[in-house]
Amino acid sequence: MLKAPLHTSQPSPTRWFHRIYTLVYTIAIFALIYHHCCNLIHSPSFTTAFLLVADLLLAFLWATWQAFFLNPVHRQVFPENLTQVAKESEYPGLDLFVFTADPFKEPPIGVVNTVLSVLAYDYPTKKLSIYLSDDGGSQLTLFAFMEAAKFARHWLPYCKKYNLTDRSPEVYFGNEPSFFPETTEIQVYVFAFWKIHFAIDEPNPGP
Repeated sequence: MLKAPLHTSQPSPTRWFHRIYTLVYTIAIFALIYHHCCNLIHSPSFTTAFLLVADLLLAFLWATWQAFFLNPVHRQVFPENLTQVAKESEYPGLDLFVFTADPFKEPPIGVVNTVLSVLAYDYPTKKLSIYLSDDGGSQLTLFAFMEAAKFARHWLPYCKKYNLTDRSPEVYFGNEPSFFPETTEIQVYVFAFWKIHFAIDEPNPGP
């Protein structure tokens, strides 16, 4: 048994309440179905048959949903123990896909923040591949990622050096960031991203 587990799981203390509720509700459903069957046998009608079919369908949907509540567990993960279980050379390769389409409905700043936060994952660089799919083929998105490529040269080493928890620039600087020697320099590059906002808000010239 591992001294430093990667995760632990503990059954939820409310599972017995859910099981008792499921049992009582199941008895009520069978009683209702029995009632419909008796009515269908002694006084058949279209309404009775319709109600029987509808209740059977609803009972099936309810039964499939209850499977999630019969044995709920609480899990806790310990990613910091991963290095004690496997070497970095044994980590699997990860391919991550980020999709966008319309730069006006999905601002490039948000997409850039997503990609930068993924790039800053605490994972071997050679094992991590990120693909961006821009269905709209927007020049604004292209411009945003050209700027992001410049910013990433400073942001990624900054995240790894100080082991930041919030690795999205928008989230990190939106709160009260911890100030390190390079923080002011990083903020200068963040302000440069406002050029993307100005490009989006700028009205198109008329014909």
